Amino acid sequence: MPEQTLLLITAASLGFVHTVLGPDHYIPFIAMAEARGWKTRRTLLITFLCGLGHVFSSALIGAFGLALGVSLFKLEALETARGDIAGWLLLGFGLAYTVWGVRKALKNHAHYHTHLVTRHAGKANITPWILFTIFVFGPCEPLIPVLMFPAMQGSVPGVVLITAVFGFFTIGTMLILVLAAQKGLALVPKHSLERYSHALAGGAILICGIGVQFLGL
Repeated sequence: MPEQTLLLITAASLGFVHTVLGPDHYIPFIAMAEARGWKTRRTLLITFLCGLGHVFSSALIGAFGLALGVSLFKLEALETARGDIAGWLLLGFGLAYTVWGVRKALKNHAHYHTHLVTRHAGKANITPWILFTIFVFGPCEPLIPVLMFPAMQGSVPGVVLITAVFGFFTIGTMLILVLAAQKGLALVPKHSLERYSHALAGGAILICGIGVQFLGL
């Protein structure tokens, strides 16, 4: 029991810390919510689902790998490879969205905001799916070593419990950070920047992707 308590505390701490220190866990949702005009409920739902895919894709790989006797080194190498894919996807999405946003901003149409919303309403649904795909590829490196102890003991309840605690603190922290940012940004006047909202959102995600891919964030 002391070992299990320590593991649960470790899982909770790692879930919180790795989320706060990883801007890719919240900046994409904050940026896209501002650019797309997502309501709070929609923003939090998308964040929650992406977080769920992020945590449990790593949990399934880690649990099955350890149960089958795959070494921790090989699992960490696999997570590193998945992280590279996720980093490039995030960077590519940010770059593409920035270019698209700049092109839209340069089109000096009257009633720009209304025109943009009506013309691109049909394309809005693809963005959450792109984010979800990126987050499914995004690994939770800190989770694998914590799962090692119960997995090697063959304790399915232990694996489930640690994954649930890690996921709760990871996704919960994502939701709190995104909600706080969205509420804070709602108080900031943005009329002069509205035309550039998509370009700014893409730029934020691009910088985030560069940080993940080249700076190890």
